[in-house]
This record gives sequence, structure tokens and C-alpha cells, in this order.
Amino acid sequence: MALVGRTATWWARLRSPRPAAAPLCLPPWRPAGLAAGGRLYSSRGREKLDMSMYPVESIRNFSIIAHVDHGKSTLADRLLEITGTIAKTDYNKQVLDKLQVERERGITVKAQSASLFYNHEGVNYLLNLIDTPGIQAQTVANFYLAFEAQLTIIPVINKIDLKNADPERVEKQIEKLFDIPADECVRISAKQGTNVEKVLQKVIEKIPPPQCNTADPLKALVFDSTFDHYRGVIANIALFGGEIQKGHKIVSAHTKKRYEVNEVGILTPNEQPTHKLYAGQVGYVIAGMKEVTEAQIGDTLFFYKQPVEPLPGFKSAKPMVFAGMYPVDQTEYNNLKSALERLTLNDSSVTVHRDSSLALGAGWRLGFLGLLHMEVFNQRLEQEYNMSVILTAPTVPYKAVLSSAKLIKEYGKKEITIINPAQFPDKLSVSEYLEPTVLGTIVTPHEYIGKIISLCQDCRAVQKDMLYMDEHRVMLKYLFPLNEIVVDFYDALKSLSSGYASFDYEDAGYQAADLIKMDILLNGNPVEELATIIHNDKAYTTGKLICERLKDAIPRQLFEIAIQAAIGKKIIARETLKAYRKNVVAKCYGGDITRRMKLLKRQAEGKKLMRKIGNVEVPRDAFIRVLKRQNDK
Repeated sequence: MALVGRTATWWARLRSPRPAAAPLCLPPWRPAGLAAGGRLYSSRGREKLDMSMYPVESIRNFSIIAHVDHGKSTLADRLLEITGTIAKTDYNKQVLDKLQVERERGITVKAQSASLFYNHEGVNYLLNLIDTPGIQAQTVANFYLAFEAQLTIIPVINKIDLKNADPERVEKQIEKLFDIPADECVRISAKQGTNVEKVLQKVIEKIPPPQCNTADPLKALVFDSTFDHYRGVIANIALFGGEIQKGHKIVSAHTKKRYEVNEVGILTPNEQPTHKLYAGQVGYVIAGMKEVTEAQIGDTLFFYKQPVEPLPGFKSAKPMVFAGMYPVDQTEYNNLKSALERLTLNDSSVTVHRDSSLALGAGWRLGFLGLLHMEVFNQRLEQEYNMSVILTAPTVPYKAVLSSAKLIKEYGKKEITIINPAQFPDKLSVSEYLEPTVLGTIVTPHEYIGKIISLCQDCRAVQKDMLYMDEHRVMLKYLFPLNEIVVDFYDALKSLSSGYASFDYEDAGYQAADLIKMDILLNGNPVEELATIIHNDKAYTTGKLICERLKDAIPRQLFEIAIQAAIGKKIIARETLKAYRKNVVAKCYGGDITRRMKLLKRQAEGKKLMRKIGNVEVPRDAFIRVLKRQNDK
């Protein structure tokens, strides 16, 4: 786990630490309702704060970056309690995680911000915290991104209260891997609150204040937004210059629309109105925006008739997994379109392209950061917008180098990117297929090396390096085809290593590969949702496995179902799902055998007719379930 500091330009430099002391001080404006443990969700009727008492020099901006399930939200809860932002009770669990999916899964899905007030050495500080989503497999990569951007990094070792905790060994690993001295690591137990206050002291001592000026013209970055049916869009902003208050007329650099500010405030973590917001501070603004599309993430707000150079915004995330999304009923298309627009505005890492299918109708091709991201997005659609969708099998972005002059003219280029198996070009018109690769880093206890090496070899990975970090832990580096790790490699790795191995990866470009398109047929009809692009060497085993799992996933019908995997017109695997059968000869207690045969023949003819006109319903969750690795029965 690491705390990453941010300044007004989002860069920061290390400074020499000052002596630490931390008398705890509750902010004088704290309403009695909150002190008693009450939580206010509306800003109406609440006392407005004077934020002028927090100049730029006393502001610190920081975020918590950590792997999934490393205790980020628990640490955020303790920080909120120590600073008096929320009352200390036994019910403070995932306070900043407001979505249903976050509480069900126990992970942070959507970044949340909160303003904390803390007194250190007699000075009141304003600490702006961002609780970020958990990183599934790119913690080390994010460390190097922060390091290259010259951000201040405070290493925090959490869960020291666990029976098997070994903080000394972890400190040595941090020193060896990241060249951070062991004495700079902060040992804490967020669950028990042990040493958590030292984290706040380190934030104040090491993270420099934002580099901005209240005298400059208003320049505010929109980094998130929510929608209220009564007040419209509530935009979360970070001020990079100037000040803002009720009555000011502002303009959006993205839409060029003009608004009048109705309310400004900070998040504590609920809305707390203020008289003004000043440069370096983080808060919210309500300005009569009617649609969520008006509060574009990365947009810049400025004063009317005082234009400024728009901020660069956020760098677009590169999607690693693509899947088709279609409404179960085409009459719900417009409702699903509206839900997607709202969700993607809050989650700009999702890419959306219109798509259509003969079998499924009109829909979209969505790009996600990973499989967990895709599953959470789908769950949010169901829970927050009550939308039922058909999600196709996930695929990664492949490339094809065309040899056909006709196709090159059609696409306007020789190398094309394939994000939909339906667009996979025939081998006769392609000179080479390319698949994306990643450089994966696995850190594991030495006793699991054999199993993990076998797992990597099964995934067509090529070993690049092997390093003993100490007498107990080993670091393995492999070049993986992205398609092999995108579905459930992380789950399989955790299972093999009893949860002790960690996995991290970074983009490693494309490499040539022998790729083919595999179709899944039900009674001779292709199931578009399960069409996939795979390596030729794994076609038979993958096809056979998918057929076997579909046999378990599809409910039995009154007619027989043939489940087949096909490459072109060649069937490479088949499973048969037997039909329910009535015992039509039960009433025959004797007599001629021809009577029994006549009844059985009539039943077979009926089943044959039913098979022609019958519609096979595939459960929606089957598409992900059949692709995941399972232990053989």
C-alpha cells in the first residue's frame, strides 16, 4: 500500500521531513448531529463553512493506492475517525464505498473524495483524500508511473496485526524492489487503528502544498459528477486557480455553455456547503446543469468573459478486454443507451462503440480495463438502472496484417485491429495475425514455484527472468499473451499459491501468432455470444472444455441439443444434452413388440420436429462461467 501526494499540477517533490507531533483537534464547525454519530445526506439547512482559513500552504492532496483487499477503505475509515470527520462507532465500515456493488464485493469500485481537517503542531491543515478503486494486477506499474511523475510516495505496511505478518521481511522487499529505505515505511493496522495517526503526520510533513494562487482567474477541473433529481448535476471539482462562490457565472470549456453557481461546498464525505472555494481546495459545485453529459470528466470551468487555457484533463485509459452488450429485449434499447451514457460519464475508462448482430439485434461493443471491471460494470447496470443485458464472451484487441488489395482498400490501411470475433478476416486474405502481450511479474513463496511455472507454461508464457528476493520469496517474469490471463489467471494463481502469490503486468506490445476463430453451435445454429478468437494449438482442448461446460450450464429441454465447437465448417468437439423423455411404453404390459416400437418411433418423430422449431435458451451468466478454469470433475 502507498499514499501518493498530488499538487495543483498533480506533480510533487519529496521534501525533508519536519519533527512529528500530532495533537488531535476536532474542527470547530463540526455540527452536533455528526458529533453524535448522525449522518447528513442533504446539504440543506447546514451551516456554511468559511474556507478562507485554509490557505494553500496548509492544504495537502493525497490518494491511497493499493492492491485489491489490502485494506484501503478500512484505512480511509480510520483517517475519517481520527480527524473527527465522522463519529467513531463500530458501524464505520467502507464509509466511502456508497455503491451496493462495493459493499457486496468488499472492494472500492468508484473513487471517492473527502476533505479532512487536522491540527498538527498548532496549525490547522486541510487534507483532501481520494480513496481510489483497488488495482487488480498493476500495483507495481502504478508505483513506477507515480515515481516517473515525481509524486511523493509514502509506503504503508498494513495488517501488521495478522498472525503471520512479517513487516521486517516486507520492508526489505520494498527496499530491494523500489529503493525506498526501510525506515521510511509506516507499519499500521487499519482494522485496529494502530499507528494510523502517523500516516497523517507523514502526509503533512512529506507532501508539498499545491502550486496555485487564489489571485489567478478561476480554473477548476471536473473529476467526477453525480445526478440529483431535484438539484441536477453535482460536479466534483479541484481548483487550480482563483475562487468560486454562489452567484458566479461560469463557462464549461467542453460544452461552451454558461451557468450560474447555485451552491459550492466540500465533501466530508457528505455535502457540506461553504461560502467559497479557493485555489488548491477540492469540493463540489451545483450550477443548474440538467444533464450528466454537461459535466464531462476532465472538463475545465472558468469565469464568464475570463477564459483560461483548458487543463489537459485525464489521459484516456487503454482498454484491455472487449465484449458485446445487447438488451435482452430490443424495446429496451433506448433505456439501456441512456443508462450506458450515465455510467460511462462516471467511468471514462469504458469505451463504447455501436454494434449490431443478426441474432442479438442492435447493441454496443464495450472496452474494459479487465474482467473484474467488466463484471462490476454489468452488476452496476442491473442494480442502479434495473437493466438486464446479454454480455458476450470477452476478447482482447487482436491485429491482422492484410494481404488482400480489396480489403486494404476497404479499410484504408494494411493493419487492422479486431475487437469483435465477427470481424475476424479469413486466413487467405491475411499475411499475419498479431496478438497483444504483457510482461507479467509474479512474486511468490518459493514452495509454490513448480505449480506456478506449470500454470504459466499452460498459458503459453515465455520465462524472461527469475530472481530470489530473499530466502523465502521468488520473483518470476514472464511474457504472456494477454488473452491467456484476461479471464481467470489471477484466480488460478491465488488458488495454487493459497493466496500468497501476487501478480502484476504491463503492456508489452504485439507478437505474431497462429490465430483462428472458433464458433459454438447449438443444434447447428451459431451462438454469436460465444464466438471467440484463440490460438490454433489450444483450439481442440478449449472447444471440448466449452462444450462440456455448456452441457452443464444449459437446462435440459424436451428435445435433444447438440453442442458443437467448429472452426469454419469443421466440427472439432461435440457434446449432446439428452432430452427429457416420457415413458410412452409404460402402459404396454405385454403383447407384440411392434406395438412398443410404434410408440417409440412416434415419440422420436415428435422430438425431431420439436428440435427443428425449438429455441434453446442460454443462461446469461453462462458466457463468463464456461470460459473460467475449473477443476476437472
